Amino acid sequence: MVEYRIDRRSGVATYLQIVQQTRQALRLGLLEPGDKLPTAREVVEATAINPNTVLKAYRELEREGLVEARRGLGTFVRRTLGAAPADSPLRGELAEWAARARRAGLERDDVAALFTAVLEEQFGAPQAQETRPRPSQAPQGDSA
Repeated sequence: MVEYRIDRRSGVATYLQIVQQTRQALRLGLLEPGDKLPTAREVVEATAINPNTVLKAYRELEREGLVEARRGLGTFVRRTLGAAPADSPLRGELAEWAARARRAGLERDDVAALFTAVLEEQFGAPQAQETRPRPSQAPQGDSA
């Protein structure tokens, strides 16, 4: 089961932190199809956030097709993401590299910046989020 960690100083909306942590768990294989997400009550007890925030995060995950709510049963994983299992040898190599970076005196933000730069070299810059309204959300009115 996933345990959410809320960083109130991150500047990232709380519901987005839950969405991001769930996506990460799906990428790492920590959550698999059929797994049940913690109930809103369980998340509230563990993190002291508003239950509506949890429900908003779960609705977002449901809109993305990653989870489904089953009335009276909870919210369940529908599909997984990626193929980077948590026990991958690559993770071990990355952990060793991070430890070397720390011993070399790099700060967390230094490592993050360096890692992001290498990611962009290897995979390209991340795609911008779609911000235009979908056709069904387009404003109504005169199109001439």
